Amino acid sequence: MENRNHSPAILPSQWARLWSRPIGWILDHLIYRTLVTGKSNVPAAGPVLFAANHISFLDGPVLFGASPRPMHILVKKEMFAGVLGKVLRGSGQIPVDRDGDRTALHTGKKLLDAGRCVGILPEGTRGTGSAGSISSGVAWLALNSAATVIPVAILGTRHRDEHRDHIPRPRRRLYVSFGEPLTVKRRTGEPGRVSMDRAAAEIRTALAGHVQDAIESTGQALPMEPVPGETVSATPPNSSSRDAGRPPLRKVQ
Repeated sequence: MENRNHSPAILPSQWARLWSRPIGWILDHLIYRTLVTGKSNVPAAGPVLFAANHISFLDGPVLFGASPRPMHILVKKEMFAGVLGKVLRGSGQIPVDRDGDRTALHTGKKLLDAGRCVGILPEGTRGTGSAGSISSGVAWLALNSAATVIPVAILGTRHRDEHRDHIPRPRRRLYVSFGEPLTVKRRTGEPGRVSMDRAAAEIRTALAGHVQDAIESTGQALPMEPVPGETVSATPPNSSSRDAGRPPLRKVQ
């Protein structure tokens, strides 16, 4: 049956990823001083789903520049305005509609099916970055693709008492750590909702654990809890009972 709740997914071109890679490198290594570890954990080929913690406006761009492979990152659609919007679209990033349009997740799945890399900040909104809870959208992408999941810890883009909209001064030391690969699959006879909850819990545990390991190895603390704000969401595009119907995006703790 046709799913009428999303627009057709239009994939960004390969060129979009290539021209923007040098800009990401400049951000990480000339404007800021980014220490990148764990690159060997990222498969050299095949689909990869990067799941990173989220503490700052800079997390997506820093992740983009630090990755050993080009990627398309899910970004809230409000960012796709003006000059910044043109840059985001031109570099192949994916707008997320928080009102429940599933186009972003369908696009992400098609990109993964094509062997590309997709980045997502599953905590949804900028917070402490501890990955105490994540959205089920990342679980849906992992379960419905053959992608390897890589947890990514991003530290230093916001310090303890800095506002979540704060942009750090140039030359600050930033940290990006790519964790051990994780494979998430459905289990025979397991209901769709159970699969989704289990997959989200596995990814959350891996991401939260990797963030803590990165904190211990770098000595860089997470920021304090921000004032509650908006949460970026995308609804898993599911219409079958096997895939748990079409649930709203939920936070998994």
